[in-house]
Amino acid sequence: MTTSKSAPGLKSVIVVGAGPAGLLMSLLLAKQGVPVQLLDAGSTLDKQPRATHYGPPAVYELARAGIAEEVRARGFTPKTVCWRKKDGTYLAGLDGSILDGTPDRMVCLPLDRLGEILHKHILEQPTVDLKWNHKVTGLGQDEQKAWVDIETPEGPKRLEGDYVIGCDGANSQIRRSLFGDTNFPGRTWDEQIVATNTYYDFHKYGYEDANFIIDHEHWHMASRITNDGLWRVTYGEKPGQTREQLFERLPAKFEKILPGHPKPEQYKVVNFSPYKVHQRLTEKMRVGRFLLAADAAHLCNPFGGLGLTGGIVDVGGLFDCLIGIHNGVANDSILDIYDEIRRQKYLEIIDPISSENIRRLFGQDPDTVLETDEFLKLCKKTETDEAFSREFQNGINGIKYDFTQHYLKKELENGNSGVGLVVA
Repeated sequence: MTTSKSAPGLKSVIVVGAGPAGLLMSLLLAKQGVPVQLLDAGSTLDKQPRATHYGPPAVYELARAGIAEEVRARGFTPKTVCWRKKDGTYLAGLDGSILDGTPDRMVCLPLDRLGEILHKHILEQPTVDLKWNHKVTGLGQDEQKAWVDIETPEGPKRLEGDYVIGCDGANSQIRRSLFGDTNFPGRTWDEQIVATNTYYDFHKYGYEDANFIIDHEHWHMASRITNDGLWRVTYGEKPGQTREQLFERLPAKFEKILPGHPKPEQYKVVNFSPYKVHQRLTEKMRVGRFLLAADAAHLCNPFGGLGLTGGIVDVGGLFDCLIGIHNGVANDSILDIYDEIRRQKYLEIIDPISSENIRRLFGQDPDTVLETDEFLKLCKKTETDEAFSREFQNGINGIKYDFTQHYLKKELENGNSGVGLVVA
């Protein structure tokens, strides 16, 4: 169902999921005076560190929310990302210092810490009603409103709003209620992934801030994620093993893959998380008054940070669409454009590039990869051509899209001052 018209002035928006995407969506809307009901099935913020790297398009959105400098102060700005052989031999890389002075330059901060920052700012917004232990069990809509049925500690209830936004992650109840529990088109990688957060002195061995190791068997990534020496080490393992078996194999695996071939007493693992990775995209990101964003709408493997960055860009784009409706300079057909463009960006950029990123690690011969891999050939070119390096590294901005270009020009020409608040 596509509603035909929406009166200016949103009375209430329901955001489901108080992870970083939902918190950011709520903060952006609240700062423009839109009342938000923010619901989460859990009892508190998710403490899992998960993703860490925010590309320039994501940093742009964090800046619009007024938190980018705080994120950068708690995190850090990565320098070089590179690709290596298992023995540490440097193959090619990208020098991030080329972009020094760029306001939206990549920043690194574990996702749980971003959640803490967003939560603090949410609590300062009088128009956000954050409700924990509110689990969605059903939903519906008509021409005037949408609603969700909720299971709460006080019993069942129904909440209504102009729109409902599903930011409730990979297992999104909103998406499942709209399309079915098993309907999430795409694929699951055969490869078993193990992510760890590990204290180890990689810099002692000449490692850069982010290192991708190409090897048919022992492919992995080692990337610094904090200022106190914590690294994300994510590696491929043999499929079909239990969590316990994978944990038992970790010391032998680390001795083979980490520089210096350390014994367990030489490093400290503080987080261990085996998981499967997916490339999936929902059928639609808009069904009438229901909207999806970030992991609730699409998934990709973590190599390259496109899932996190793409999800945050979803949030910023949807915000522009909704605030255009709120300010009377867009009708709700702009939400169909949101659905079309964000899905297109996934299909044309995020999915193919992220898929290349992971295949490169186990599907290339490290001895010949510089002759066979077009991306690494371009990386080599950046080492001697600064202008090309800047252009190449800014290519990620292709996942952005300016939805304000679809605002109603007649309204803008009449001097609607509200738009200036949201057009960066």
